[in-house]
Amino acid sequence: MYCFDTDVLSATMRREPHLPLIRRLAQIPPPRQFTTSITLGELLYGAARRDSGRLRARVGELVHGALTVLPFDEPAAEVYGPLRALLESEGRRLDEPDLRIASIALAAELTLVTADVRHFDRVPGLIVENWLA
Repeated sequence: MYCFDTDVLSATMRREPHLPLIRRLAQIPPPRQFTTSITLGELLYGAARRDSGRLRARVGELVHGALTVLPFDEPAAEVYGPLRALLESEGRRLDEPDLRIASIALAAELTLVTADVRHFDRVPGLIVENWLA
C-alpha cells in the first residue's frame, strides 16, 4: 500500500504528466492508494497561491476520486513525538510538514512514494520509493 507525497500527485496534474508514473498508478487498485491531509493541504495551498479555481477543482477530483486521505491522528502523533526527538538529537531535522507526512505513513505502515527520497531516507523504518526517476 502506498502513500503519495505532494510532488508525485502534482506530477499527475501537469499538462504533460509523467507517463511512467501514470502507468504505474493505473496498476495500483484504489483501495491501496493513500495520501495525507498534509499533502492535500499543500496541494490546496498551491492552488490558492495561483488563485486558480480550476486547479483547486482538479486537486479535489484527484484526491477524492481514487485516494484515501489519512489524517494526522493519534497513531501518527505517537510516531511523530519520538521521531522528531530522535531526528533532532541526531542533527537530522526534517521540515514540519514532511515529518508529519512521514509519521502518518509510518503509523499506517505505508510505503511513501516521493521524488524526495534523499530527504525522507533519514526517517528510520520508513520505506521510500521514487516513481518519478
